[in-house]
Amino acid sequence: MGYNEKLADRVRESLTAVKNLEEKKMFGGLCFMVNGKMCICVSKDELMCRVSPEVYEAALEKRGCRPMIHNGKSMKGFVYVSEDGFKSRKDFDYWIENSLAFNKKAKASSSKKKTK
Repeated sequence: MGYNEKLADRVRESLTAVKNLEEKKMFGGLCFMVNGKMCICVSKDELMCRVSPEVYEAALEKRGCRPMIHNGKSMKGFVYVSEDGFKSRKDFDYWIENSLAFNKKAKASSSKKKTK
């Protein structure tokens, strides 16, 4: 699995003013972490966005959006968006802004300590 470099650059450009931004290769793609929390990822040619549970259902109604399924279960608050859902600048900005807005409220996942 890889990720679309042009899409990653587009996300990078949108996040230039964001402080505490870090990029990590995860989920077979490239994740953009803000304040140590996963915010948005580029996976193949799609965006994986972390959105507020309050807007989750409305987000799923947007063009090109589908739930993230992990081990057969829908991961509420995580969605995949195909290129059809972010072709326009307005649509692209919608996903970036929603992911950043939720990031302020989101809890960081607890990191597992490695044992030697």
